[in-house]
Amino acid sequence: MQPAPAGGGYSVWSAVAAPKWIIGAIAVLALLLLAQWWTTRDEIGKLRLELAHRLQQGDLSNTEVRLIAKNVEETTKELQAKVSVLEGKQVEAQSQQLALEQLYQDLSKNRDDWALAEIEQVLSTASQQLQLAGNVQGALIALQNADRSLSRSDKPQFITIRRAIAKDMELLKSLPSLDATGIALRLDSIISEIDSMPLLSDEKPSLPVTQPKTSHRAEVRVAANSVAVGRGHYDHEWETTLEDRWQSWLDEMLDEMRQLIRVRTVETPDALLLSPTQAYYARENLKLRLLNARLALLSRNETAFRSDLIAAQDAISKYFDTRARQTQVAQALLKQVQSSNLSIEMPTLAESLNAVRTYKAK
Repeated sequence: MQPAPAGGGYSVWSAVAAPKWIIGAIAVLALLLLAQWWTTRDEIGKLRLELAHRLQQGDLSNTEVRLIAKNVEETTKELQAKVSVLEGKQVEAQSQQLALEQLYQDLSKNRDDWALAEIEQVLSTASQQLQLAGNVQGALIALQNADRSLSRSDKPQFITIRRAIAKDMELLKSLPSLDATGIALRLDSIISEIDSMPLLSDEKPSLPVTQPKTSHRAEVRVAANSVAVGRGHYDHEWETTLEDRWQSWLDEMLDEMRQLIRVRTVETPDALLLSPTQAYYARENLKLRLLNARLALLSRNETAFRSDLIAAQDAISKYFDTRARQTQVAQALLKQVQSSNLSIEMPTLAESLNAVRTYKAK
């Protein structure tokens, strides 16, 4: 083969060399593409595996999420059911609370009515006792208990009632005091002494207690004996003793004779002729008079009290020996009792009762 002319375009060498270079470049490119394909295939495989793994994990997660969502949904349904039950119970509790509040108000009102009714009854009874028996202490206790009962409520509506009660309490405390217990004890003392008081009809009425009298002759004799003893004259002692015995016997005889004959001035001679039965009834009638006076004292009935005391004084003066010490003591006690004043005008508790009744009528 001849070389191409120097002046021509392409030579043979260049025509042969050019395809080799292109083939080599194509081969290198093919190798690069093969390597790239292999690498890409490997990465794609790995990506598929990872994607499959991720999808598997996602499926598991989705399953768990579904289970959790299902559990949450069931729990939510249960909670909703419970909330519905709680709402129902709350509504029921509210209705019960309203009913209880209404009941409490009714009970509070009824309790106030009951308390006021009880206070009215107590004050009414205390007012009756105050007017009939003059029981001031009992009326004070009733007013104090009523005020204490109202103070527990601590309601301003009760101020008017408490003010009226306080006014009645001050009125009762300002009353003059009467020693009814002391007077009753004096009457009891007189009643206990009646059985020992001598009657005019007794066989030997008691004499007033007097000091024993010594005769002038006995005093002179005692003085003479003292002088004689002082001087040593013992030879006349037997004569003095004999005279003393004689005088003592003579005095006893005179006393016995005085007891045989007694002169007394009696305004009611019939009192001397009482039989033992009549004497017993005379003492019992006197006791009954004094007991009636004691009852009249407790009921503050001054008319009956004075009448019974006057009748008791008349019975003592008529049937009993007024010279005896027991009789004189009884008469002195009766005079002390008669000097007592029972005519104390007792107030009423009308103001407190009117305040209670006015509040109840509202």
